Amino acid sequence: MTKHTLSVLVENKPGVLARVAALFSRRGFNIDSLAVGETEHPGVSRITIVVGVEVGSLEQVTKQLNKLIHVLKIVELEPDASVQRELLLVKVRADAATRGQVIDAANLFKARSVDVTPDTVTFEVTGNSDKIESFLEVLEPYGIKELVQSGTVALGRGAKSMASLSRYVSPSQVK
Repeated sequence: MTKHTLSVLVENKPGVLARVAALFSRRGFNIDSLAVGETEHPGVSRITIVVGVEVGSLEQVTKQLNKLIHVLKIVELEPDASVQRELLLVKVRADAATRGQVIDAANLFKARSVDVTPDTVTFEVTGNSDKIESFLEVLEPYGIKELVQSGTVALGRGAKSMASLSRYVSPSQVK
């Protein structure tokens, strides 16, 4: 089983995300990451889905996704041909004795401190899943109090774009 990143452009309508997620659930696939947000076109959203499946099963799910009425376009984003990022907010124990070490460790990962209290520091860091995982491993000895992590967001590299939506989007929707 390998991980695949799908970028799915959909009409921004109520229930579309639920139908897309339900399709994976019905097939017995666990979604590792799910992120959704509006695109540069009003009325169009991008769903980024990371799922661990075999290639044959992925093709089957993609065909079924294409049959959903509000799905406009689906592209599998290969890791080397795309930019993929996650966001992590993590609150770490950092008293006066360890605060300098914690901040030095965070600086190695280009993390930004976004909140400081006498006993904790909260950091924001973005990167691929390997960077996020490594950052958490470095902070673990200090004591992670709390964390939240976004799903993966991704775009293809270079000039190639999914934005050719002229047949899906009315001229009034294109900026």
